[in-house]
Amino acid sequence: MSSTPVPPYGQSPLSVVQVLGGGSAGSSTHVRSLAAGLVARGLRVTVCAPAGLEPGYDFGGAGAQFVSVPRRSDPAAVGALRSACAGADLVHAHGLHAAVRSALALRGRGIPLVVTWHTRAHADGPRGHVVRLLERRAAKAAAVVLGTSSDLVDRARRRGARDARLAPVSVPAPLPVARVKEGKARAELGAVERPLIIAVGSLVRGRGYGTLLDAARAWRDLDPVPLLIVAGEGRERADLQRRIEDESLPVKLLGRRDDIADLLAVADVAVLASKWEGRSVVAQEALRAGVPLVATAVGGVPELVGDAAELVPYGDTDALAGAVVRLLADPARRQWLAEAGRAQAAHWPTEDDTVAQVLSVYDELTG
Repeated sequence: MSSTPVPPYGQSPLSVVQVLGGGSAGSSTHVRSLAAGLVARGLRVTVCAPAGLEPGYDFGGAGAQFVSVPRRSDPAAVGALRSACAGADLVHAHGLHAAVRSALALRGRGIPLVVTWHTRAHADGPRGHVVRLLERRAAKAAAVVLGTSSDLVDRARRRGARDARLAPVSVPAPLPVARVKEGKARAELGAVERPLIIAVGSLVRGRGYGTLLDAARAWRDLDPVPLLIVAGEGRERADLQRRIEDESLPVKLLGRRDDIADLLAVADVAVLASKWEGRSVVAQEALRAGVPLVATAVGGVPELVGDAAELVPYGDTDALAGAVVRLLADPARRQWLAEAGRAQAAHWPTEDDTVAQVLSVYDELTG
């Protein structure tokens, strides 16, 4: 990490406020990493987020001051955020709702607002219209919008952003994985002498689990029949489980897991079937671990993985099922993808790179 800059005599260090809304895993992890990097470089950092995020991400442990601000846009919540931002040199909001609340809280203060778009909302009808209005409000209020993928940068520009830039967000380097006894681990999962396919992500609409279960139905014709395990939790779980049982699909829903690295270590193929992804954490973890990946060619996935994954159209069951079948039958291709994935990951920005890019934006806006 670069050396900590020392403010000129008599000057205070730059004071920045990081604002989180609902706190997806990706954005919360990024803010934790960013806070630690900025503090190490001599900045004063305050993180404003719902109280429930602090125990899991320990922003205080990164050297930041944590202020609990509820995920609401009522006057009391906006007032709390406004108080927390008093005296800040710059405010950095992560996500759409955090950006809109920050714009309200900073009204009339002249404090620069930076907004990072980590993801995008999928909504149709009246709700889709509201989302577009919020996106325009957030884009126009920001001095700079940072998009984690090129399509998010384009989207911000279409919504009226004065300055929108690509800012790939790094995922912290994984901790060393304990040596996994593959045979035992696969036996516990029920994948002895059969291929093991893994999918990771919240059980919500837009993750493509319907298509994935359709593909699993097609895989029943293979010998041996592959087992698909899904690590994640969400409101679609009951419907997915009902379908698995009704159709006797070779699928296990594992629920929320904190050992994703261990699961990837014993998997033959990883699958990402989402309708949209930015810089998918699961895709990054799979490529770093050398696990062959089949993913939908959506959002920021193609520029993230390059040639180091099999890409298929979203919602295309035949393409998804066929790509997995071909990989399972071709060990040489799996090995090639494993090596290509690690090589691709070596070119991704590091946490230091991410902090340096963000800090350069702060320097532009604060002089």
